[in-house]
Amino acid sequence: MLSVQSDIPIRWSVGGLSVSLTPARVDFEECVFTDGGREFGMDRYDVLYRLYDDYETDTLRDLQNFVDLFPPVDSRVALEYWQDASDELDTRKREIARSFASGETLAEIAARATREQTFTALDLHSKYGRSVNALVLDVDETLRSAGRTDNEIPRETLHLLTELHEAGIPIVICTGQTLENVKGFMIQGLGTELVHSNTFSIVYEAGTGVFTPGHGSDTKRLLYETLDEEIQEVFSLVRSRVLTAAPAELRRSLHLQGNEFNVTLKPNFDVGSDAAEEVIDEGLVYLIDLLGQTVAETDEGVDGVGIEARDATEASTERPAEWARAYYADADPEIATVLDEQDATPDCAVSDVPQSVRARFDRIDVAYYHADAAEIGSLDLDKPTGVQSALDVLDIADPFCLVMGDSKSDLRIMEWAAESDAGLAAAPEHASESVLEHVRSTDDLVYDPGDAGSILRVVSVLNQLSES
Repeated sequence: MLSVQSDIPIRWSVGGLSVSLTPARVDFEECVFTDGGREFGMDRYDVLYRLYDDYETDTLRDLQNFVDLFPPVDSRVALEYWQDASDELDTRKREIARSFASGETLAEIAARATREQTFTALDLHSKYGRSVNALVLDVDETLRSAGRTDNEIPRETLHLLTELHEAGIPIVICTGQTLENVKGFMIQGLGTELVHSNTFSIVYEAGTGVFTPGHGSDTKRLLYETLDEEIQEVFSLVRSRVLTAAPAELRRSLHLQGNEFNVTLKPNFDVGSDAAEEVIDEGLVYLIDLLGQTVAETDEGVDGVGIEARDATEASTERPAEWARAYYADADPEIATVLDEQDATPDCAVSDVPQSVRARFDRIDVAYYHADAAEIGSLDLDKPTGVQSALDVLDIADPFCLVMGDSKSDLRIMEWAAESDAGLAAAPEHASESVLEHVRSTDDLVYDPGDAGSILRVVSVLNQLSES
């Protein structure tokens, strides 16, 4: 219902009836007008239309962004300018607050989100009816984009993450990078206090470990230690050989990322460059071959194979490599394309792979990141496994997460969230096709490279709508 305080008219047309009213405060939930004995409703969509139509929300957002992101400077003139902007921002917010029953909430929404972002949030609220209670975020090409942000997380994104965290939303960073690397730049960007707040977690190396400061014996969960010894042995052997057994030119052009468990080859060139693409494509073939040989060597059911087999013939050492090529080409069309382009097309079929070898391949993932990395990891320890472990440590029993990512490993988290009714999925427009297909088929939360902040603003509004 309405109370009376304002002189801003509302013109309405329902079923051919045109009405002009002058209410004071418009209730955010639902307003009921009576005219000639007829009643009709004004829901949240109508209130938000009025908000964005009747107030200078673009100016309000500019002022809010200036106040929030103004860098610390030792200048009296600059500080006076900031104070003037802050005062003007407060004046405009008070004007909105006086005109709506939920005016303070609406003022904050208008100051932080565009019309499109706000109505996207309202659609999500209508669809799911709940707020986001955890952020699950990839970093590279998701929060930051090498092509648009000099490979740094934008200040706006860091500020929005801090605001959401201060509003009580835990943050789970989920990445293929090493723990020390991720921890270092997250402390640099978000601050030591936030990272050690007890509500911040890092799922590193695509799910092989979880680091959640402030949780005692659960602070660091080494999930790879739960794997069978035979799988751990394969990874240990591949890691020990991957550089020493590589051809000289390839060895000079690649380096091994300092992982605890996964084996990741990175180029000694700028990521995304032609040189990086060439060496990673060649490195992918080498890594697959090495994996095939190592799996066969450690499988008691396969004799006389492996790179260290004393009496192995050339044919016997090549055979496991062909098995691995056939298996992973069949599993991933992108890998099949690289193998074809590298003249490494397998000369056998998946059906030719011995069952015991195939059973191990079923548990080991080969990941290809164009012009960036070639990697093997455990399918028993993927990102969804790590995320669920992090949520368990954070004591989030009924998660509804925002999952942001760009690669196939992130897609697995998105699929888990969709199947479990555990959240939303968002991705940059340059994400892999399979990721974009999933995101567009759910809520279409696709954003420009380097603009992860736009989705964080949608989440901020969604949560304010859910709580109002």
